[in-house]
Amino acid sequence: MGTTVRVKSFARGDRAGRERLLTMGLTPGTELTVTRVAPMGDPIEIRVRGFALSLRRDEFALLTLEAVD
Repeated sequence: MGTTVRVKSFARGDRAGRERLLTMGLTPGTELTVTRVAPMGDPIEIRVRGFALSLRRDEFALLTLEAVD
């Protein structure tokens, strides 16, 4: 945990899921930190733009991420 990454883009196909993530502030170029993962892997808690956000595994999978230097 504590891994910081940057949103690069979104997976193709699920337009509604992509729009939901965009409204939560997960826009390309945004940095986020994975803070916790539930024991069964769902949900995943991230820290983004100064607040904590929990995403389902399938929502998190829509994000294409890149390492932060």
